[in-house]
Amino acid sequence: MVAKEKNIIGKRLVHSYLSSVISITLVLVLVGSAALFAANAGEISRFFKENMVVSLILGQSVSEEEGQELTKRLTLDPQVLSADFISRERGTQEMKALLGEDFLSVFESNPVPLSIDLHLNGDMVSRDSLVFLKSRFLAEPAVEEVVYQESLVEILNANLRKIVAILTGVVIVLLFISFVLINNTVRLNVYSRRFTIHTMRLVGATRAFIRRPFMRHALVQGVVSGLLAAGCIAAALWWAGSSSEILLQILDERITGFVLIGVFFLGIIICQISAFFVVNKLVAISKDDLYY
Repeated sequence: MVAKEKNIIGKRLVHSYLSSVISITLVLVLVGSAALFAANAGEISRFFKENMVVSLILGQSVSEEEGQELTKRLTLDPQVLSADFISRERGTQEMKALLGEDFLSVFESNPVPLSIDLHLNGDMVSRDSLVFLKSRFLAEPAVEEVVYQESLVEILNANLRKIVAILTGVVIVLLFISFVLINNTVRLNVYSRRFTIHTMRLVGATRAFIRRPFMRHALVQGVVSGLLAAGCIAAALWWAGSSSEILLQILDERITGFVLIGVFFLGIIICQISAFFVVNKLVAISKDDLYY
């Protein structure tokens, strides 16, 4: 009978421990995911900026050799990430795919000019910087026109600060929620052993002595939950990265590593703080309050 009761109690403790670890892990995954995108907001913005195309339309009298020579010079510019020369033949094929095979029938000669598609350094994709670069590119004798999506530039720069502010706010709210939820989870675990704490106090145990096993228990919970949360986020990133390389290009490995480490230590810190205050509170309550 005694063995059966011990077995039931043991199962309940294991169930309670697993429930606590899972709850803490899920909360940390939410916090870590929001923090990951907030920390990488600058990299995400840079990715979209550096994938915006600035097209240099060359004059009709410019030969392909001159266009290729200009392309080579532009690739050496530190403000240019890449320069892709578009020949008339290639440009014609792209226009046919866009407008249809018979679009040339309305023209006496091929109207498609030579062009160069540029991808710029993200730091240069702003209104003032692009105006400066546009005037510089137009100073080239071969360049007749510079084309880019001004509205896209405005949208990217105007919304970057808003996105960062929103994500930062979400992280702060989730941190508060995570602290409350984890604190309640730890509190329930410790509260279930309030009579043990009271007995230890009756035999003269100090607060530090009473607190020690609960702090160790909370440390293990924090370590396990932190590792599981960091592992879940890393696994999700690996899966997403294997499905699409874009995510790997957007997220900075160093920042991502710091976030995962932060998630691990966040689980430990919150569990330790919660256990410390909950045990101190239970040590101080009277015997009558133990039943409520």
